[in-house]
Amino acid sequence: MTYVYTISELAEEFDISARTIRYYEEINLIHPNRTENGHRIYTRRDRARLRLILRGKRFGFSLEEIAEMITLFDKDRTGEKQLEVTIQYGQKKLLEMEEKINDMVALKGEIEELLLDFQKRLNKIKEEKKNEFV
Repeated sequence: MTYVYTISELAEEFDISARTIRYYEEINLIHPNRTENGHRIYTRRDRARLRLILRGKRFGFSLEEIAEMITLFDKDRTGEKQLEVTIQYGQKKLLEMEEKINDMVALKGEIEELLLDFQKRLNKIKEEKKNEFV
């Protein structure tokens, strides 16, 4: 027997809302089956795809990029094309991250310079005040 998951179980497991899961269904990233009552039931495949979607989001990939990466496996079961595209997107993402890191390091340096300047100004003001009373 194949184990199936409810939307509530997946939402709790991945700490996301049921609405988020339904949205991924709306944009055709996952494809749950329905019970006779119309309730969604998710297979292990849906669960695995949801895990990949969330990992992709955490790494900063767009939903379009994620969709392309995970659906390529359906078209090529060897996984070759999926790996090629994933590597391409991953390399692009690393370059973007390096740019952001460099920007943040530069910004940190600017803030440190400003704080040092502000501290010098404050010290000068305090020193002048102290000398007024002497």
